Amino acid sequence: MKRLPKSTVLPLVLLVYLGIMSVIGFPEFQAGNYLYYFGIICATLLCIILLHFSLKRRERLRREREDDVNKR
Repeated sequence: MKRLPKSTVLPLVLLVYLGIMSVIGFPEFQAGNYLYYFGIICATLLCIILLHFSLKRRERLRREREDDVNKR
């Protein structure tokens, strides 16, 4: 069975967490704080996306380093 890479699993878990937190924070939206509500969601999404690409880059560099060691 093939393992899912950390660059996929961790952002998915954080997206689920963000979904739950946005439901919990929905009364803030209903109170009229639209910019605050969507600002927090957008900032968190940006962080999750940057984390995904950062982890993918680390996995690629690790794989390249292991390939170099195995070639020798």
